[in-house]
Amino acid sequence: MKMTTEEAFVKTLQMHGIDNAFGIIGSAMMPISDIFPDAGIKFWDCAHETSGGMMADGFTRATGKMCMMIAQNGPGITNFVTAVKTAYWNHTPVLLVTPQAANKTIGQGGFQEMEQMNLFADCVAYQEEVRDPSRIAETLNRVIMQAKRASAPAQINIPRDFWTQVVDIDLPVIVDFELPQGGDTAVADAAKMLSEAKFPVILNGAGAVLSKGGIEASRILAERLDAPVCVGYQHNDAFPGNHPLFAGPLGYNGSKAGMQLISQADVVLCLGTRLNPFSTLPGYGIDYWPTDAKIIQVDLNPDRIGLTKKVTVGIVGDAAKVAQGITAQLSDDAGDTNRTERKNTIATTKSAWAQELTSMTEEQDDPGTDWNVRARAAKPDWMAPRMAWRAIQKALPVEAIISSDIGNNCAIGNAYPSFNESRKYLAPGLFGPCGYGLPSIVGAKIGKPDVPVVGFAGDGAFGISVNELTAIGRGDWPAITQIVFRNYQWGAEKRNSTLWFDDNFVGTELDEDVSYAGIANACGLKGVVCRTQDELTEALAQAIKDQMENGITTLIEAMINQELGDPFRRDAMKKPVQVAGISKDDMREQVV
Repeated sequence: MKMTTEEAFVKTLQMHGIDNAFGIIGSAMMPISDIFPDAGIKFWDCAHETSGGMMADGFTRATGKMCMMIAQNGPGITNFVTAVKTAYWNHTPVLLVTPQAANKTIGQGGFQEMEQMNLFADCVAYQEEVRDPSRIAETLNRVIMQAKRASAPAQINIPRDFWTQVVDIDLPVIVDFELPQGGDTAVADAAKMLSEAKFPVILNGAGAVLSKGGIEASRILAERLDAPVCVGYQHNDAFPGNHPLFAGPLGYNGSKAGMQLISQADVVLCLGTRLNPFSTLPGYGIDYWPTDAKIIQVDLNPDRIGLTKKVTVGIVGDAAKVAQGITAQLSDDAGDTNRTERKNTIATTKSAWAQELTSMTEEQDDPGTDWNVRARAAKPDWMAPRMAWRAIQKALPVEAIISSDIGNNCAIGNAYPSFNESRKYLAPGLFGPCGYGLPSIVGAKIGKPDVPVVGFAGDGAFGISVNELTAIGRGDWPAITQIVFRNYQWGAEKRNSTLWFDDNFVGTELDEDVSYAGIANACGLKGVVCRTQDELTEALAQAIKDQMENGITTLIEAMINQELGDPFRRDAMKKPVQVAGISKDDMREQVV
């Protein structure tokens, strides 16, 4: 069949149902963007490509559907790096389309030239460059399939002079693989261990969310064993929060109940998780990882099994299929040992933590420091971070999708949200980029227009994506709600400064004359400032109503004091030591 290369490209996108693209328009992609409308593909033109990439991440994580990142070659494409690496660690299968400088000029140092394949080599699961115009559809089809199989970004690089060529080709065939259900011996060994366990615990990760039926399969297995189910860091939606066996998230500012319960385990089934360090680091002073327990780790990627923890049985397979296989091979009396006592322990541990969490208001200082005491004294009438989170919980709809940025006040909220369905909690993941909260929730709303969405960010991180307020108010962009915790500081870094650098606050202070609510109003959106818990609860309830019924985007500035939660990485920091000493007197004038 004769067609142009851009027609071949777009027809291949249509074969895979990829109907949303995020980025900024550029001449190198105009031959295909020109036919997007006729093809039923919506191009969302953001204010910055990094945010556009995070919108794509949010869209795919909320819907499970692939979408596309695309922009101008060179500087437009380089702006995608942070977002693509974020999607990689979030297991998000997105298509990265990178138009390249023309073949006939590459190497001459021409306008907007960049070596784009090397740039993303460590950010994608697969990448390929189109070698000839006649192979454009074949290559694109393979890249899309590789992204789906790896559940990660994949890149197609296309010299821009390959567009507008006429080719005579057949469209490629889509080949899907059945996911593995784990080795027979490994699954049988896992079933035997869990059958004999006295205190089995299940730890669900992102794989339970990504696997079709993964959470349901883990629920059935958990109920058969009466095993508590913890979830990994930033995967609060990996098990129903209203289930009596749900123990909450492990890791930084997570669930103390989950930590206390998993510490008693003699067998742990780690389902669809690479056991990243943030999901197992000590919290609340509890070094909870059960070092003497038998560990069963299930992951689709064999390279991740046994990478961070000593594993007794490793299983390469899909979370749902492996959980189903284990359940089918459990002994008739599996879970019976200490069942009643274990159920009581789960219930009482969860109840005690819920009461403790409700009573937690002040952030604690480490011995020898007093920043939080000073912060409360400086602004006695302002909300503490946990007061703000309690106010938010009162108005947050149970069906809402939320996003969380990186940062101290968002992290303090890790223990609060739970979800009865999956694909509800978007977080920046292990790459930890600032500026994720706003764009990811915009992408989620585009994918799920009938679901209420709320984004969260600290004021430092929000400053990185604030320019998207200039883009999202246009007529075809859906309304969202964004909460910014306003304390005029980079909180995580400031807590490090109090603990290890004697309150030497270098680069931690933000401009108190800036009003994010004011910027929102100037962009034609609705900006609201809240100073009390009641104001915040009321404002959020009204913002959700305006989002769902009136098409109004609201930015809420929640004014909080400068209390600081626990540091992110106690394990990565230590007190500096002076040896040679540093003096301003040693600074020399530059010779120009």
